Amino acid sequence: MITLNKRAFTASALALAALAVTGTAHAQSALDDILKAKTIKIAVPTDYPPYGFVGIDLQPQGLDIDMAKLIADKLGVKLQMVPVISGNRIPYVQTKQVHLVISTLGKNAEREKVIDFTHAYSPFFQAVYGPKSLSIKSFADLGGKTIAVAKGAMEEQELVKVGPASMDFKRYEDQAASTAAFVAGQTQLIATSVSNAGLMAQKNPQLGAEFKLLIKDSPNFIGVAKGEPALRAKVNEIIVAAKADGTLDKMAQKWLGRAAGNLPLSE
Repeated sequence: MITLNKRAFTASALALAALAVTGTAHAQSALDDILKAKTIKIAVPTDYPPYGFVGIDLQPQGLDIDMAKLIADKLGVKLQMVPVISGNRIPYVQTKQVHLVISTLGKNAEREKVIDFTHAYSPFFQAVYGPKSLSIKSFADLGGKTIAVAKGAMEEQELVKVGPASMDFKRYEDQAASTAAFVAGQTQLIATSVSNAGLMAQKNPQLGAEFKLLIKDSPNFIGVAKGEPALRAKVNEIIVAAKADGTLDKMAQKWLGRAAGNLPLSE
């Protein structure tokens, strides 16, 4: 009986060791698997302009789409895009249904417990937007201007700290209402997130609304499954090169109306 138990214990120990080795090998070979299959699976948004949305040609486009294409191109592999929404984007990469997630993903302590992050690749921000005909070069220029904001929104709270007291805030129930007011010409400017501004521009191209002033920046990072150091390092290498040669600035300018600027590096 004792011998049988010892044998069972030894067999179990060997099996667990084999699983550990297999798991380690798999974790270390993700980049090799991509290069061998000549395909990389990247989760992207398709309902969140200007980062990811479906164009009139029914093809995905946006900053996150361009970033996914850049990574695939630099790796010399085919890109397989997997549409995700806010709620499932982290589980998709966490369970390795995709190799990367590029979907306006901010980095915080809770997310860092379940996935890893690369260097930042693009800004996400709140800003003041207005027509090209209205010259706004500094926060002082907001004096006396009417600005649409959502009630209780961070945009107003931050603007109060840096703008003149003569700013005329028009407060609406939510982002949709404040956007509708600006589109209807009820205010001269709107303070909102870049994603809402992108949706507004997509639906109302006749407005010619443009980025005026940055209120607050919250950069986006690329998500990678835990235990994939080689893939993470390679993507970081691509990001650093794209930052150095101006590619990240060009992409941000194209889709967000401002350069990417000095994005933070991951640890």
